[in-house]
Amino acid sequence: MKTAFVKGASVISVDETEHPELESGDILVQMQACGICGSDLEKVFGKYGQPSMRLGHEPSGIILDVGSDVIEFKKGDRVFTHHHVPCYDCYLCNHGDETMCKKYHETNLAPCGLSEKYVVPSWNVSHGGVLKISDSLSYERAAMIEPLACCVRAWSKFGYRKGDSVAVFGIGPTGMMHVMLAHTKEFSKIFCLDVNDFRLDFARKFNITKSILSTDRNRKQKILDGTSSLGVDVAIVATSSLEALDDAIDVVRKGGTVMMFGVPPSGAKLNLDMSRIYQKEITLVTSYAASDADTREALRLIESSQIDVKRLITHTYTISESQKAFEHARSGRDAMKIIITR
Repeated sequence: MKTAFVKGASVISVDETEHPELESGDILVQMQACGICGSDLEKVFGKYGQPSMRLGHEPSGIILDVGSDVIEFKKGDRVFTHHHVPCYDCYLCNHGDETMCKKYHETNLAPCGLSEKYVVPSWNVSHGGVLKISDSLSYERAAMIEPLACCVRAWSKFGYRKGDSVAVFGIGPTGMMHVMLAHTKEFSKIFCLDVNDFRLDFARKFNITKSILSTDRNRKQKILDGTSSLGVDVAIVATSSLEALDDAIDVVRKGGTVMMFGVPPSGAKLNLDMSRIYQKEITLVTSYAASDADTREALRLIESSQIDVKRLITHTYTISESQKAFEHARSGRDAMKIIITR
């Protein structure tokens, strides 16, 4: 079977690997679709990526085989599989911080999600890491469950009301998911900022208030003018850019919330005047990954068509074309979500 690996800096190798063997509680899945995430791009092109890192954590597929102790699932089931699953019993899990759980980081798919076949370990199977999907849900849409779940988790970390306003910095696939979630929450104003003209034009199709180029010298004033100088209630930074985080602090209203959603590079530092945070009484929150509850909510939103993730999928590649797919995703050229299929 074909499996994609990080071979070296900016290089992906698609190799033939041995058919994985199952233990009693495992399931074997044939990957049908798997999204490319920003963290995958970091592993391939980033400064801190390593050849040992696994690629692909947004896979959906069909069960080929189940271990002898597996009761809930059977061959032929269509499923989404989560790569990390917490214990739900430790101090952190009991405080709602499941993605900080030690077990969460120890669990994973084997050899990885970006493989023609992969094993879901018994822990994941028995702790909610496998979700059956309906026949009407395409595998490509199911591959969007994990990134949407991450967005769902972020929205659970701050308060908001119907009619509020939001600025989304970075409108790649997850940034657009935040835009779509803002619509479901009945936000009255949605401002989108990005350096990519294609994505700014793409966002305009989603009934937003304004698309603004991140390099526009008047970008912050345009948001303030659009909110009667008050500022937005929520600013979501869905990019690794620390300049965007700095802008978010400026355009959020007094008493508002800045959600740091995008993953900054390891070692990134920001020279920040903390008096700005204090004097405006800003709440600065972060959100990492997603729990089982977030994943189930994401599946519900997609299957009910409240969030039409299909609109975000612009390109698909086969697993053999992984290098090309990743280079395309990195460039962002005329693209939103890129999906790899078997």
